[in-house]
Formats: sequence, C-alpha cells, structure tokens
Amino acid sequence: MKKILVLHTGGTIAMQEDEHGAVTPNLVNPLYSTIESLSSIASVVVDDYLNIPSPHMTPSLMVDLAKRLKERVQNDSLDGIVVTHGTDTLEETAYLLDLVLNIENPVVVTGAMRSSNELGSDGPHNLISAVKTAASDEAYGKGVLVVLNDEIHTAKNVTKTHSSNIATFQSPQYGPIGIVTKRGVNFHHTLSHRECHPVDSLTKKVSLLKTYAGMEADIVDAVADAGINGLVIEAFGQGNVPPAIMSALDRLIKKQIPVVLVSRCYSGVVQDTYGYDGGGRTLKDLGVIFTNGLNGQKARLKLMVALELTTDNEQLQQIFLT
Repeated sequence: MKKILVLHTGGTIAMQEDEHGAVTPNLVNPLYSTIESLSSIASVVVDDYLNIPSPHMTPSLMVDLAKRLKERVQNDSLDGIVVTHGTDTLEETAYLLDLVLNIENPVVVTGAMRSSNELGSDGPHNLISAVKTAASDEAYGKGVLVVLNDEIHTAKNVTKTHSSNIATFQSPQYGPIGIVTKRGVNFHHTLSHRECHPVDSLTKKVSLLKTYAGMEADIVDAVADAGINGLVIEAFGQGNVPPAIMSALDRLIKKQIPVVLVSRCYSGVVQDTYGYDGGGRTLKDLGVIFTNGLNGQKARLKLMVALELTTDNEQLQQIFLT
C-alpha cells in the first residue's frame, strides 16, 4: 500500500460556517473525520503544517512549503503527497511548487469551495480523489497536479474560473489531463514539457498590472517607484497595450527592470502581431518579454523565480519560451 502524506495549509476545506453564515478557520481540522475512510486507498500520514485562509498565502510561504515537502519525501520514504489549500491562491501555490520542486513523487493540491458543515460540502470528496491520484502509478513524474471535482489538471494550466461554483477549476484551451472515478484514476494526456528551477528563496519584488482602456503612464511610473525588480503586464488580446504607457515601459526596460507580457484573455498566447504604437510588434522591439500562455499571477511567480537565476533579458526571454 502506498504511503501518502496529507499536508494541510488551511482554507475553506478546513473551515466551518457559523450560525451567522460566516465561514472561519477551525481549530480542529474537520478533514480528520475523512482521513479514516482513506485506509483502503493508502497509508496516510498527516501534517498540520499551516491553518491560514488562502489570501494570507505569500510566495515566501510557498517556498517554505516546498522545502517542507522535500524534507518529508527524503525523511519519510513517501510515495506521494496531497496538499490541502484554500482555493483563492491554490493555482499560484501549485504552480510555484511545480517550478521549484525537483522530485518525481506525485504532488497533488486540492481544496474546497464549500466549508465542512455546509450542505453539499465538497472537501471530503476532493480529498479522497486527491489521495487516489497521489497513490496512482501514472501520476509519477507528471509534476504538481490539481485535483477537484473529479478532474486532474496540471499546475501550469489550471485556473479558478468561478467565484463559488464547485467546478471552478478549469484549464482553458487545454482541459484536464485526467479524471478520477470510483474505479480508479485515468490519465488521457500530459504535458509535453516540464521545467524546474529549484531556488531556495524569493527575494525579488515583482508587480502585476492589468491594462484597461485609457490607461496612463503615471500608474506604471507609480508602481516602478515602489522599488520593483520586475513587472508583469496583462495586455489586451494578442498582446497590445494603450500607447500612453509605452514611454513608462521603455523607462523600466532602460533601467534593466524586465517587463513580461501576458494576455488578459483566458485562452491564447501573446504575439508580436500588431505594428501600431502599443501593439505587440512595438513591445517586442522595446525588449518586452513574451510568455507562452501563462496567466498574470503565474507569470509573476515565474519572473520572481527567474530573477533568482539571472537578470539578463535574453536569458529571461529563453526561460519564458516554455
């Protein structure tokens, strides 16, 4: 029988709704009542590592979590890991773990949209599905996975698409890579390429700005004045920005502060298609770094990781090609 670590970090999956309808953290994790039912699936070890709402999660806590997982794998002879997490920042933690963890053991992140005592609570079922996935031979070597609502997604592509629906986690453009059923775990495709940058800390300050009609340069300048080491811009469509911010982006790049471009669209990639002022071609000529389908929040984390490795713009561009 596989030995699976279930490590808790908090979130709705570990909360209860009080008599006034407010959902708050619980001192005793309600998932303990589900752990016993997992005995037929795996030998489960529990680690109550954190108990925080996911908006309280930070990149430094994510790196500490990665270190904790590495230590547990090395010291406890684990076959797989399940991390329970709040859903608001779940995709970011999963992606950061995927970027920095250099282990082949399955790592599965799961959560819940409904607290433990709400009608139709999805936490226990998601935990069971996650443990099944972590114990699957096919999950080995696939990087960090996200499992909710009986679907298996890659950390790179999954995102939260609905504020409250239990089917909120989707992988736009790519879809899930597998499903979990009563009979087992079935993978139907996988990522063609995985990357790993095992950094030990994140020391760089990277901001994220979303473009909007009429956006002016002063907002970019204000962020730049906050002492950032990098900036991610969520651009229109295929990678276009209001022309008024071009001068501010140029100033950043001339100061050796990298600017990374993503699309604010759910699907598609940014491209150097349009040659007008603020178009993708002019941004490319300026030295803006183009991504390959990442969303803004994940591109920010990747830039934080990449800046621990290099500040050379050409090397950063190569890192963001994958």
